[in-house]
Amino acid sequence: MTGLQYDPMPRKAGRPPKSAAETRAILKKLERQHPNADTELHYTTPFELLVATILSAQCTDERVNRVTPALFARYPTAAALSKATTGELEPQIQSTGFFRAKSKSLLGMATAVCERHGGEIPADMDALTKLPGVGRKTANVVLGHALGVPGLPVDRHVLRVSNRIGIAKGDDPEVVERQLGAALPTAKWIVASDTLILHGRRICKPKPLCDRCGVRDECLHYRKVVTGVRRRR
Repeated sequence: MTGLQYDPMPRKAGRPPKSAAETRAILKKLERQHPNADTELHYTTPFELLVATILSAQCTDERVNRVTPALFARYPTAAALSKATTGELEPQIQSTGFFRAKSKSLLGMATAVCERHGGEIPADMDALTKLPGVGRKTANVVLGHALGVPGLPVDRHVLRVSNRIGIAKGDDPEVVERQLGAALPTAKWIVASDTLILHGRRICKPKPLCDRCGVRDECLHYRKVVTGVRRRR
């Protein structure tokens, strides 16, 4: 299956402050600052990545990676997981938080994968997002990293960083996904997301470390907020 193709002027999204050319140039600089960006979740199969991504909601990747080795050893496939009970699963994932809801999502997802897709994770956005516990961001993570289908996951880091810099405009993840997708070639979608996520975790935090940022000269937040405050003083 091929990935989505985004209109270069996506409807309802509006225009981000930066042009597509500027966005591509900024991402190249960020890629140099964060080389070899990739998901920090550990996995070997699309099923494992889907489970890990569901568990990562409101939880650090580091903690998920401590939980999943034993989980994957016990439930290596969707078929194996679908036979578990919430009473068996909840204690194993409790440290990831929201474990009751996540347990229901994981069991529902595994059962649906077996019943609808023969136990294989579908390489299709619509099919993925119809699975229990799987939203668009999670689907894009699995598509882009494990299934070879262009995907552009937008999490809170991507939202914050892209809006601050000015390569996207809006607080709706799907709108920002469309804006970034329209500006970038499909082959760059997943690395762009991974790079923005790492930049958000390491540099462009809620309280940004602008002195360490490789694109601060192009950043609208730095120009308007940080530099502006300094000038007023």
